[in-house]
Amino acid sequence: MPPLNALRAFEAAARHLSFKKAAEELHITPAAISQQVRALEDHVGRPLFRRITRGLVLTEAGATAAPLLTEGLDRLAEASARMQDAPQSRILTVSVAPSLAAKWLVPRLERFREAHPDFDIRLDATNALSTFEEDGVDVALRFGGGSYRGLHAECLLAETAFPVCSPRLLDHGPPLETPGDLVAHTLLHIQWAMDTDTAPNWQMWLRAAGVDTVDPSRGPRFSHDSMAVQAAIEGQGVALAVSTLVVDDLAAGRLVRPFPPTVSEETTFGYYLVYPDDKAADPRVRAFRDWINAEMGHTRGGA
Repeated sequence: MPPLNALRAFEAAARHLSFKKAAEELHITPAAISQQVRALEDHVGRPLFRRITRGLVLTEAGATAAPLLTEGLDRLAEASARMQDAPQSRILTVSVAPSLAAKWLVPRLERFREAHPDFDIRLDATNALSTFEEDGVDVALRFGGGSYRGLHAECLLAETAFPVCSPRLLDHGPPLETPGDLVAHTLLHIQWAMDTDTAPNWQMWLRAAGVDTVDPSRGPRFSHDSMAVQAAIEGQGVALAVSTLVVDDLAAGRLVRPFPPTVSEETTFGYYLVYPDDKAADPRVRAFRDWINAEMGHTRGGA
């Protein structure tokens, strides 16, 4: 058998078709990945990748072996997890903000159950930052800038933020054709976003839109994003929302965007999947990571 580290390096590089991304996943350098792959190629006596200008392409030998190796490593990780914690191995505890849980994650969880019937999800809906080992959390979904010291963090979705309102507001309220028209409308605020610089708020958005005639602090304030979104659905004003929390309401016609997309809706924030390094090989974490990346991909595409 070839060395296990070489097999892990090849499997990660084959999935990503990138030494750099494989190195980020395994927390080693791209040079180390390349060295391990070359050692494996020497061991088996044939090339497994073709190096091209823009990345990697699997050879026939590499393409034949890669899916079997992925399955084998998953089985090894599952066996290891069962030896360490057999009674809890089927339950994955996910820490997530209440608004993201209610507006986005819960409506999609049935698809995870269908794809992974051997695992059960336990949601810990809280705005408090998880300590993982102390509170029994396996993975967390966090909104922010991506700097989480001592933890593995991968960006699921770079967020945009934009105004939304009920279509009834456009039909029966004052004109709402340009950002300056917000002066005649009620702004709906999320309190925690107003108190921090790690989330978009009206002050940021109006400044980016070049509007200085609207008071960014006036209007009712809500402790959760989902409450502000619901108030907008009820026609009580205009909310500034991140795209993930309103994608379903926009698709259903409960909300509309009064203004066309502009550069002012781009943010430096996003949703991140965060977990301790020692959870990376856990089959529950790997299954959830792959599933939520796919779901966020559908959201990016507007599905």
